[in-house]
Amino acid sequence: MITVALPKGALLKDSIARFKKIGLDFSAFLDSKNRQLQIEDPTGTAKALLVRAQDVPVYVEYGQAQLGIVGYDVLREKTAAVAELVDLQFGHCRMSVAVPANTYKQPLELPPHGRVASKFVHCAREYFHQLDLPVEIIPLYGSVELGPITGMSEAIVDLVSTGRTLQENGLVEIAVLFQSSARAIAHPLSYRLNANNLHDLVEQLR
Repeated sequence: MITVALPKGALLKDSIARFKKIGLDFSAFLDSKNRQLQIEDPTGTAKALLVRAQDVPVYVEYGQAQLGIVGYDVLREKTAAVAELVDLQFGHCRMSVAVPANTYKQPLELPPHGRVASKFVHCAREYFHQLDLPVEIIPLYGSVELGPITGMSEAIVDLVSTGRTLQENGLVEIAVLFQSSARAIAHPLSYRLNANNLHDLVEQLR
């Protein structure tokens, strides 16, 4: 039986819909009364784990799940040893640098050794390293928009979908690091050995 790691949050509904299209029903996770973190498809051919999005690559890397769905942003941040297989074309957003309006027009205008708040510490550090601009990355895991508002940081690196939250907090995007969407990932050895007909399942998702 194949095990799938599904992400809590924004990608869950679309992930379940995609599996339903290929005959696997994990919609019990959408029932607000359901507290189970592991369920089996009614056909008895697969089971799913409901985990934090950031943990999906971990469950797949360590083999507790052979297949997972996760945002590309998480893959870039976690750098887990998993096989990235399919861009599922939903959950579109972008990783951006944002600053208070009327301050900086591009990242290279930020002061050397300035401060950048982000929950995506690895992505932010990698980006500014490529720019050869030394900055201090401040890890924040709540509302990173408060960094510039309170004066703790000059900028933020965060996921942006509609841009409404930035606008309402007086921030503007000045650069995009990369585009993100939902990706199907697999445990490398399981995929190579085609365990539980994993190849067929991935092709159906594709």
